[in-house]
Amino acid sequence: MPTVLMFASAREAAGRARDVIDGRTLGEVLDEASRRYGDGFVRVLANSRVWLNGEAPDDEPHRTPCTARDEIAVLPPISGG
Repeated sequence: MPTVLMFASAREAAGRARDVIDGRTLGEVLDEASRRYGDGFVRVLANSRVWLNGEAPDDEPHRTPCTARDEIAVLPPISGG
């Protein structure tokens, strides 16, 4: 199962920094994460970048395949001065 790494406000919304979530595609994994963590996570995810194995995916999430060895990072926008 792919490992999902959550940073900053995504980590806060999920209540954890990482999880292992089953899914055959990136979209399935993100859908399951949204179900697990609820509306706060969904709001953060809507404004986040999602990377697969350190790279931005080229395809639509529901067409991007995932394997057990994959690492998915949810990277919310970072503000600061």
